[in-house]
Amino acid sequence: MRKALSLALLGAGCLMAVPAQGFRAGAARVEITPAADAALPMAGYGARVEPHKGVHDSLYVRALVLDDGERKAALVSCDIIFITNDLHARLTERIGRETGIAPDGLLIAATHTHGAPSLGPVKPEFEARWRPWRETLEQRAAEAVRKAAAVMQPARLAVGTGKAWVNTNRRARLASGGWGLGVNPEGPSDKTVGVIRIESVSGDLIGLVINYSVHGTVMGPRNYEITGDLPGVTARYVEEHFGDRVVALWTSGASGDQNAIYGPGTDFGRMTILGRILGEEVVKVAEQRLRTWTRVPLRTAQRVVTCPGRKLTADSKPEDNKIAFEDAEPVHIRLSLLQMGPVVLAGVSGEVLTEIGARLKRESPFSHTLMVTHANGSCCYIPDDAAYAQESYEIWISRLKPGCAENGIVNTFLEILEGQL
Repeated sequence: MRKALSLALLGAGCLMAVPAQGFRAGAARVEITPAADAALPMAGYGARVEPHKGVHDSLYVRALVLDDGERKAALVSCDIIFITNDLHARLTERIGRETGIAPDGLLIAATHTHGAPSLGPVKPEFEARWRPWRETLEQRAAEAVRKAAAVMQPARLAVGTGKAWVNTNRRARLASGGWGLGVNPEGPSDKTVGVIRIESVSGDLIGLVINYSVHGTVMGPRNYEITGDLPGVTARYVEEHFGDRVVALWTSGASGDQNAIYGPGTDFGRMTILGRILGEEVVKVAEQRLRTWTRVPLRTAQRVVTCPGRKLTADSKPEDNKIAFEDAEPVHIRLSLLQMGPVVLAGVSGEVLTEIGARLKRESPFSHTLMVTHANGSCCYIPDDAAYAQESYEIWISRLKPGCAENGIVNTFLEILEGQL
């Protein structure tokens, strides 16, 4: 028997399996790029204190709405750094009110680009011009779901995988003997590119879901131009390849310890190269002859795993290798299941290190299991238990004590999934 966990069930029934009565799907893309001269604070790097100074490439919200005849669900991908808990709550209420999709049927994820505006809080001098963008983001996220729902049509599903060597483990051994941010090609790193293909019954593409484990940090803290970074470039490459007849939704896998092989830096050319390499692999998989399913029952669930919390003491100085922790408030990790027939999307509201995602894939009873991080809220970095022995950035700023989150995430998903067999 698995170790008991502190669980909170969300929504009536929490898990619902229904017979397939005709699978339908629709997808939409809505732009959320701020004006070039809006001078908004940017997210992702504490050292970056000035507002943005232009736009390199556009930001979007992309939505895929699904219906099996009895139940609706939606996957939403936003070109922002996180889905904060308050943003998740507001979007869930708004989308539910405007589309009728139940809260447990929504999987709202961020691409984790570090080139988007901040989600707040912001300094008082930014508030007046920042708030309208934040409100526009929420309006257009709901708009994307409405538009996708409006164009639903009979559909079928296929899934495949490829490989791309554009990511690397970033937890590297330092000259001092400790661990820090760097490049560790020998560290764990999942090169799998997961691709879910949603198409009409006549074979026309509707949506492609991309899943890959990498940070959106090719552009570093010295960049002040708006960009979707590697995730955004990849998605647009795929869409443009198919003549914008498809919506490509990026989802980040377990990438808390995964950076791109280039970056963080200031070279947009490197970002474009990596996006093209990854995009080409997505296209290659999408164009393969894959097994397709027309009977695609939808199953959804949400649960919260609660783990003991900790924080650095006030006198800790990681830069001097002076580190101590003290107890803090418990941490709530939201887990969200969206299962489309043979495909499982396992959403986690945090920045998960790669070994947790790899373990879930190994132990899942479904061969097509993809972890989606930065989904339906945000708690913190979520290290696997073994990672705590190598104290580095991800360990210092994680709010979790070791010994709970890895088993909590994996075992809870397995308990849900084993109930479907």
